[in-house]
Amino acid sequence: MKVLIIADEESRSLWDFYTPDKLEGIDLIISCGDLKAEYLEFLVTMGRSPVLYVPGNHDSRYVESPPQGCECIDGRIFTYKGFRFLGFGGSFKYGDKPYMYTEKEMRRRLRRTKQTIFNHSGFDVLVTHSPARGFGDMDDLPHRGFECFNELMERCHPAYMLHGHVHASYGKRFKRILDHPSGTRIINGYEKYILELDESKKPQMTRMDVLKRLFGAFL
Repeated sequence: MKVLIIADEESRSLWDFYTPDKLEGIDLIISCGDLKAEYLEFLVTMGRSPVLYVPGNHDSRYVESPPQGCECIDGRIFTYKGFRFLGFGGSFKYGDKPYMYTEKEMRRRLRRTKQTIFNHSGFDVLVTHSPARGFGDMDDLPHRGFECFNELMERCHPAYMLHGHVHASYGKRFKRILDHPSGTRIINGYEKYILELDESKKPQMTRMDVLKRLFGAFL
């Protein structure tokens, strides 16, 4: 399945200079946050595939005007063509705005999804706005990653983690692709990136496996 990942900056190629061939063969579009609602609405209208999204720390306007025709997966699992996508939007808390969380608050959000993860026998793709701590993040508070994302990957071994938040313009700190010790491949979707989801990399876990991993000392 071919997935278009987008985040943080609207691609002029896909918006200002759009032509139908730009989305040809794309099965799914995933936004990792900090994009105009109008941009997501344009893509879901012009393309032939669903648009899934999580909000970024600059998406407070989504509270009143979320992207129409798009599917928010923040805090939930969405299954498409056999792949299970689990989303968590937002960044580390550095102000008093929506979609900003302390480590403790994000950990609490993850804990609330345990039953959902169990019901779906795990998940294949973790979609976030912020990176995991130590994997593509930065040292300043606004761009710090969440440690609990590392724990979630260690427990559930998703095939991929997709995120945004750290821009290519930030220099050497920008990493497009990283491999996590859990076996998860981490991809920064800044602006746009096309990913071929590999069926063979999907985690093979039974509900009992998930039960043992999630309902022990999880998070």
